[in-house]
Amino acid sequence: MIKRLLRVKSVMTGMMIAAVVLTACGGAATAPTATSAPAATAEPTIASTVTTEATPEAMATEAATAEAATAAPEETMAATATTESAASTGGAVTYRIVPEESKASYTVDEVLFNQNNKLNTAIGVTNILSGELTIDKQNPANSKVGTITVDISVLTSDSGRRDNAIRDRWLESVKFPIVTFAPTSLEGLPSTYTDGEELAFKITGDMMVRNATKPVTFDVKAKLDGDRLTGTATTTVKMTDFNFDPPDIAGILKANDEAILTLEFVAMPQ
Repeated sequence: MIKRLLRVKSVMTGMMIAAVVLTACGGAATAPTATSAPAATAEPTIASTVTTEATPEAMATEAATAEAATAAPEETMAATATTESAASTGGAVTYRIVPEESKASYTVDEVLFNQNNKLNTAIGVTNILSGELTIDKQNPANSKVGTITVDISVLTSDSGRRDNAIRDRWLESVKFPIVTFAPTSLEGLPSTYTDGEELAFKITGDMMVRNATKPVTFDVKAKLDGDRLTGTATTTVKMTDFNFDPPDIAGILKANDEAILTLEFVAMPQ
């Protein structure tokens, strides 16, 4: 009896051992796949933190870029405003007198005693002159005329004898070769202007002849065709107002005190 009990216990023990072994083997082969736990978020490493952080140089570059982006539209707006302003003012242009195509002259009536008191008109001309005019087509009243200079030492008429007498004795242009006219005001300019239109207006200024300066007003007619400004300015003065007497040669001629001064000019943009 005892032997049988020992055999049963031995068999049961063997079965239990076999069950444990089988369970262990079967679990390894057929155990269900475990659900993976959510992956832990990796902490940034020191290297990546250094790379991500903005350095002072990067921040300065970024700020400069932002400032340039902001300034660019402002500069564009300023440039646009300047262009619009120039357009609205008509882009005032300065013109310079072209001596080769211009001339200044005097016209004086005289009596020729040696020709039976014949009335004669003496005209002396020079083309040595200079000056500038600034024209604003959009608003002509803003136009300006600079100082005009004329070299009267080379005034030439139809009589060399007359010319020499004027240079040496009366006008003394050998000693005082330059006449200047400095404008102080323009009157009669319109509010608008159309190319090719002839304008009539007045220019008042100070004229210096010899050692005397007097206010003089010129009547002017001028027009602008494209880039070419042309015009004529005339006035009448008395020689005695500028401290010299009109030519008077006994038995030969006597000139009137009044002289008509004329400036015929062509001016081109500088």
